[in-house]
Amino acid sequence: MAGMILDPRKPQPVDCEVMRANPRSVEALNRDCHCVPIAPEAMHAALASATSAHGLPRDFAESHPHLFAALPVYVSREHLAAIDGVVSAVEAVVTAPGYASEVLAWAPAMAQWDPAVPGGMLGFDFHITPHGPQLIEINTNPGGALLNTLVGQALQECMPAAVSLPVDMTDAEQHVLRVMRREWEHLRGSQPLQSIAIVDTSPATQYLYPEFLLFRHLFLQAGMDATICDPSELERRHGRLWIGDKAVDMIYNRLTDFALAAPEHEAIRAGYLAGEVVVSPHPRAHALYADKRNLAVLGHREFLLHAGVPAAAVEALAAAVPKTTVVTPENRDELWSRRRELFFKPASGFGSKASYRGDKLTRRVWSDIGEGAYIAQALVPPSERHTRDDGGPMKTDIRCYAYQGRPLLYAARLYRGQTTNFRTPGGGFAPVLTSRP
Repeated sequence: MAGMILDPRKPQPVDCEVMRANPRSVEALNRDCHCVPIAPEAMHAALASATSAHGLPRDFAESHPHLFAALPVYVSREHLAAIDGVVSAVEAVVTAPGYASEVLAWAPAMAQWDPAVPGGMLGFDFHITPHGPQLIEINTNPGGALLNTLVGQALQECMPAAVSLPVDMTDAEQHVLRVMRREWEHLRGSQPLQSIAIVDTSPATQYLYPEFLLFRHLFLQAGMDATICDPSELERRHGRLWIGDKAVDMIYNRLTDFALAAPEHEAIRAGYLAGEVVVSPHPRAHALYADKRNLAVLGHREFLLHAGVPAAAVEALAAAVPKTTVVTPENRDELWSRRRELFFKPASGFGSKASYRGDKLTRRVWSDIGEGAYIAQALVPPSERHTRDDGGPMKTDIRCYAYQGRPLLYAARLYRGQTTNFRTPGGGFAPVLTSRP
């Protein structure tokens, strides 16, 4: 990011045979090209340089060895256009009459209140298949935007001639900052945003704490007072939220208690409902976009048409949303019988927690699923990124960071195992590359 990257890696030779061979598709490079445009150790060094002045004197290569992948992931412009179409279509659905009442019916009471703020940046996660991108889930507090900006800006310095980044990364962090400002302006208009708190539970112990420091740096550079804190540090008094003797105008919410229901979040919850602080993302945004039960609605052609969603948006979602079913007592036996073709996820889950491939389910886990709110999603195998190591190809998913239907940047995650993780040697966040226009 501007002012943050130190010593980006020197360009690699760009005489990759695959790039010269005009392959049938950009995705073929995921099988054949093993060039390394960004060395993970260089990104760890850049991240350390960007954050060392703000309280994190540690060796990222040691503490976060699998944060950055060693290889990029290639996605065709055709598939990127389809992803963009899905992002736009979801926004069209969320603003359509009838959708909110449908999905808010299963949302917590906290989500019924409309704070008149869109709800922040979204993360749309896709698997790329021969039939096009498939929307696996939507997240309201997606991690990695600034980390991937760091990678993209370093990579822009040494881009092979045959490919390009999907978007210009020069000012990508400013687009992220603009999202926060727009959230503020929706509620406060031209009133200056002076202070912001980046809030998560025990933030210094979170794996993506380095990104919290990048956000703090970004906000400080923009002239705001910025603090990273645990929710227990917030107090509500005199019609404001406070951290010590500092009033808080806005909360950048990284909590996974999406309804702010926990007792320790009482100050945030009360201040939010009273309009004393702008919270982004907020409970209603999660209920409208990220509750996984919503996928059953987003992929329901007849409902969407009846709700007045434009036909083009309906078709984009029909092609991209895997068949999704809400697990109920009435359909449990039928879903168990064909579990091997399904993936089960908690409705309000995050980070693959408590998510299961059907072919890995035990009776005990199935019993647990019956006691919670779960969906059964048609199993969509992720695409693969081949490597030179002996572990076989890695799985990939593609994340589009977007705001109000507009894509901001793209990233990939490389991993091995049942679900995405940051435990795979050679895996982690990876830049997305595509053909030049």
